[in-house]
Amino acid sequence: MSPEPAPTPARRAVSPVDHRIEAVTGHDIDTLWAYHDRGVLDEQHAQVVDLHRELDKAQTGVIFYLRLLNRLSSGEFDVDGALFTRIDRTVDQMEEATDARDAAARKVLAALEPIEAAAVASAPDAQQLSTDDQAALLAIAGGAKLYEHLLTGRMSVTAASGTRIPHAKLQRLEDAGLVVRDTGHPVHAGQPVALTDAGRAALSAARRAPTAKAPKVPARPSASPSTPAQRR
Repeated sequence: MSPEPAPTPARRAVSPVDHRIEAVTGHDIDTLWAYHDRGVLDEQHAQVVDLHRELDKAQTGVIFYLRLLNRLSSGEFDVDGALFTRIDRTVDQMEEATDARDAAARKVLAALEPIEAAAVASAPDAQQLSTDDQAALLAIAGGAKLYEHLLTGRMSVTAASGTRIPHAKLQRLEDAGLVVRDTGHPVHAGQPVALTDAGRAALSAARRAPTAKAPKVPARPSASPSTPAQRR
């Protein structure tokens, strides 16, 4: 049988807590990483990014062993004792990688909780946001621009995710102080739209309703860390 492939560099893995980080900060993960590298984040946010990078490594490990298990069960190899041994070993390694991923996620959430709590405290009425407003703010948090159609003159917001937001909704969010446009750019070329501090706080509080306490990453049902699982 051919040797097991080594992990190859890949794009950043999507973790189970990315949406929580993006909601409370108003920035996507890649932007936060870039801000961290430029040294413009405060201590709390920098700590979250540091821990998230460790989570990313752990998540990448889970993905690697999952893909290896898929390959081993694809029919590429002869079904024999050697294959069963490799599958058993890969499952054990994937379990360990998943435990490491879950532990890393809990550390990220523990660092994120004070930031979310501060956001909730500064936006006591955020839970009154409608579902549509929450969806619009979440889309804008990932990056968005206001465009004016050259022929029709109609304006709408296009988010990086591809979501389109009506201009009327943008105006309501602006009037509420939840978003702001960069008017230094022409509308026909696209005016960047971003969440204000109030918008980030409102989105974070609304997504965590009805309680301000953040849920924990549940522990996986598995053997005790001091007692390795017994396999064939």
